[in-house]
Amino acid sequence: MCSVLDATAAAESDRRDPDHDTSGGADTRPAAGVGTGQAESGGRGGDGRSGGRGTRLNGKVALERARASLPGLVLSAAAAAVAVVAARLLGGISPLLIAILLGAVVANLGTLPAVFEPGVTVASRRLLRIGVALLGLQLLLPNVLALGWGTLAVVTAVVGLGIAGSMALGKLLGIGWTQRLLIACSFSICGAAAAAAADGVVNARKRELVTTIALVVVFGTVMIPALPAAAAALGLDSTQAGMWAGAAIHEVAQVVAAGGALDAGSSAAAVGGGALAIAVTVKLARVALLAPVVAWIGVASRRRTATPTQTRRPPLVPLFLVGFLACVALRATGVLGPGWLDAARLTQTALLTAAMFALGTGVRLSVLRGVGWRPFALAAASTIIVAATALTGVLLVG
Repeated sequence: MCSVLDATAAAESDRRDPDHDTSGGADTRPAAGVGTGQAESGGRGGDGRSGGRGTRLNGKVALERARASLPGLVLSAAAAAVAVVAARLLGGISPLLIAILLGAVVANLGTLPAVFEPGVTVASRRLLRIGVALLGLQLLLPNVLALGWGTLAVVTAVVGLGIAGSMALGKLLGIGWTQRLLIACSFSICGAAAAAAADGVVNARKRELVTTIALVVVFGTVMIPALPAAAAALGLDSTQAGMWAGAAIHEVAQVVAAGGALDAGSSAAAVGGGALAIAVTVKLARVALLAPVVAWIGVASRRRTATPTQTRRPPLVPLFLVGFLACVALRATGVLGPGWLDAARLTQTALLTAAMFALGTGVRLSVLRGVGWRPFALAAASTIIVAATALTGVLLVG
């Protein structure tokens, strides 16, 4: 995996286009009036008041940006609430899936008013990354280690071979480095959260991120009924079926849905109970690899974009990844009781659901038609690689 990332990073350059969204990064443009204020203070002999004036002006700009973002954030929050309620009423459907479909419907029925765009952009990037950081609170390392070295080796192989194979096939298909990197990470680790994490260090185009999320939704949803049916056909027991689901399916929520289907159909499909708990634990073991993989991508991306005239390079370790590791460490201390963990889980779900709605507003059919067949082919191939690697490992270990 490392050699593929490094080689492709060094060999290629990815051109930017108007679809590229850098809203998640620092704004290096001076705020309106700041330069004027500094010049005035210099003209008065540098009386020491320019710092205070600059602070007040920056605070005013920040307040104006917050106000501009409010309508879009409120819309995203309302959509998230609708998605959560709908998921509870329907049962077995992820609110994240409902939210991104709702966003896509809104985007394709008409043009989203410009007043919502700043807040929707904030939701699609910042809220998504905060939700990824909070995902660390779900990781209880002793439970992951209790899976045993065999299972952990399977998880590592799934992530490593999934990323390496997807990157290699994507290159053969002529897909750009950032697009195939997002697909490889999201399909091999943990879906939208992994795509957001990778985007945090490579600054992919907004269209590439939206395309990846849409592909995760499509192929991950197909696997929810398909994997339990395949497990039954193969005669896998509860442990094997749960391991396969956790090691093969993209999103945590999709793993939960598939694990529930495995347990619900245990009597008819010769699959014993308890598959859900095993599936979630194995899935979280994959999530645990998010931090080292993203750190490596950061190194590869910095090498790839290093030029003598470059003024801004992707961060080696983005802030939200530091937050993810901090949450993992906090969970390991045991200081958070069940109430706090439940609240954190609800907060994470709310943030990710709002972010999925915001991302869904970028899923326009016209844009997806313009993407072409190659990303879809790579997504299908990535699904097969990950599922086949996981099944082989399960049969060898289980």
